Amino acid sequence: MSEAAPLAYDEFVRTARADPAVVGLVLIGSHAHDGLATERSDHDLWVVLADGASSPIQALHGHRTALLDLVVIPLSGFRAAGMPGFERYALARGRVVLDRLDGEIAAIAAAKRRLGEQEARGLAADLLDTYVNSLYRSVKNHRDGRLLASRLDAAESVGPLLELLFAMDRRPRPYNKYLEWELARHPLPDWDAQALLEAVGAITATGDLGRQRRMFEQVEAKARAAGHGPVLDAWGADLALLRRS
Repeated sequence: MSEAAPLAYDEFVRTARADPAVVGLVLIGSHAHDGLATERSDHDLWVVLADGASSPIQALHGHRTALLDLVVIPLSGFRAAGMPGFERYALARGRVVLDRLDGEIAAIAAAKRRLGEQEARGLAADLLDTYVNSLYRSVKNHRDGRLLASRLDAAESVGPLLELLFAMDRRPRPYNKYLEWELARHPLPDWDAQALLEAVGAITATGDLGRQRRMFEQVEAKARAAGHGPVLDAWGADLALLRRS
């Protein structure tokens, strides 16, 4: 595997398939999301080795070019990756290219798509409080004439908001690049995907208070139905500032 010329995806896959230490290949990123890859998209590939196995491919861990990025990891590490961690969404939507373990690689990847019940509940409670905090700052800053601060706080509220909505459905939040793709193919229950995208886009761009308050009312109703009322009630009378009068 000479580095004289950039290593291409197809070439590497052929090499990996010929190596008995390689038990799985999982493609992530744009090429794993139908319709999102462009001529500038590289291939992001996770290479799973049998635990304890030795392979010359290990030397390519961290290989990164305009054509191919490689993560080389033992099976135990692949099982734990993203649990929790930033990689979870990417691996959950990864495309299994090679599975020498009779479906185990695919099962591990698929399991990352669903948060555990207690994990999701705890995460949602924390995110709900974080979202309300950013929204509260935005509304107060707008009231006090600090319009830039209000818009910045509104934009900051969108991250925890989206993560909250996905956590309440026991799913990892998609990266921003894949948000529209994810909602089109795997919509959130009881949310109109297009209306949600338009709302978060407007909140991010303008910090519009009307949009923020309408969004909060929707979130409040769904959060209370999911049993997160105590998180909201801890805000006491301050919640009135977040609702439409």
